[in-house]
Amino acid sequence: MKIGFIGLGNMGAPMAANLVAAGHEVTGFDTAGVTVEGVAQASSGPEAAKGAEVVITMLPNGQILRAVADEVIPAMDKGATLVDCSTVDVESARAVAAQAADAGLGFVDAPVSGGVGGATAGTLTFMCGGTADAFAKAAPLFEIMGQKAVHCGDAGAGQAAKICNNMILGVTMIATCEAFALADKLGLDRQKMFDVVSTSSGYSWTMNAYCPAPGVGPQSPADNDYKPGFAAELMLKDLGLSQQAAEAADADTPMGKAALDLYRRFVEDEDGRGRDFSAMLPRFEKRGRG
Repeated sequence: MKIGFIGLGNMGAPMAANLVAAGHEVTGFDTAGVTVEGVAQASSGPEAAKGAEVVITMLPNGQILRAVADEVIPAMDKGATLVDCSTVDVESARAVAAQAADAGLGFVDAPVSGGVGGATAGTLTFMCGGTADAFAKAAPLFEIMGQKAVHCGDAGAGQAAKICNNMILGVTMIATCEAFALADKLGLDRQKMFDVVSTSSGYSWTMNAYCPAPGVGPQSPADNDYKPGFAAELMLKDLGLSQQAAEAADADTPMGKAALDLYRRFVEDEDGRGRDFSAMLPRFEKRGRG
């Protein structure tokens, strides 16, 4: 398949490399001039998109997605499909979907879970919104870049699923870190805490698979001085998207709002920027009740 790939950053570059390794013809573009072995380099987004059956974008936010779509959609052949793997606001995904439909193109919003490690290993999960036909066209590529792709519904449904998932993730990580900090102050051994909670009703992904306490549970960023697997500033971004969506939908999400406020403080006022989102644990360790 002839594929255009726009946005060859930490996530996009390994995703594009996996498509090349599977035998696809990939032409890429990134504003930073990034090159990926086996990916033909275009001088612009429209050049990367020209003649492609599928164009994949992996971009920082909805504003940039809309700007790229304005340039790229007119350059795409009718019947081609635009697949956006960025994590953006639901409104931007739906706006670009409508724009693509007006131009005779398919569109899938397909944000991912799995981080840079998953992008490199080809084990991402794709949460997808769009028509059944557009999803079917992109599905073989999802199989190469990931281990699972779920068609969640119409345009924007993929972003909705990602936002809701990561709101749970942010809230749960804070609760897990709070509990470890409380256990410390109560004199409870961290390994014993893990042994109980990981097999009891407090079980969660943040405890069992991504434990924020160094030396406890499987390997995680906590064991690497909290170097990011998923950076705190990315969690802040996703929690911001969840609250933007909650406001638009008139949904009451007090825990999501509290998590946003805490991660904002952690990233903007404390030492959270550039650290893993699980570095909330040393933050709570240092703090008292006040």
